[in-house]
Amino acid sequence: MRADALTGGFADAPREAAIGFRAVMQAMARPGTIHRLGGAKPPLPLSVAAGVVLLTLCDPETPIFLGDSVKNQDVTSWISFHAGSPIVSPAAAMFALGRWDDFRQLHAFPIGSAEYPDRSATVIIEMDELGATGEGSCRLTGPGIKDHSSLCLPDPATFQSNSALFPLGLDFILTAGDCVAALPRSTKIEVL
Repeated sequence: MRADALTGGFADAPREAAIGFRAVMQAMARPGTIHRLGGAKPPLPLSVAAGVVLLTLCDPETPIFLGDSVKNQDVTSWISFHAGSPIVSPAAAMFALGRWDDFRQLHAFPIGSAEYPDRSATVIIEMDELGATGEGSCRLTGPGIKDHSSLCLPDPATFQSNSALFPLGLDFILTAGDCVAALPRSTKIEVL
């Protein structure tokens, strides 16, 4: 294991994990809202937010798929040391991490079953930035959204197709820098 893998985790793990967990759950409960995360310093090319999400939600029982854009020795060693999560193929993943181009084959990830819709993957997408306006701006409605919210998505049609699978489908967490937003499968998406 590389010595760099030993650094960059939470300095005060119980406190920082609780703060990170609350922010991620707020993002998931209120789709389209953007929240700030801090406390982790993962290796490049991971963002602070992606590192916090991994340290907060993943453990040795959480298989992770890493896309080509983020998979390197530093990242795999860091995840192994701090979360203990095994790196797996898409079909075995509970979490997936990468940039949007890494996920052209979303159908390869588990979407749950009629008996166990919760046995689906959560896809963490590293973005350049998170925002409500600009290219890919979408109107979001559904559970956790009072009227509507807005969020820019890399490929709105794919997210719409995923939403149509509800109660099956993938959940998405979007990260950029120290920011996080979420898009549960129950969210309806309309391109603006």
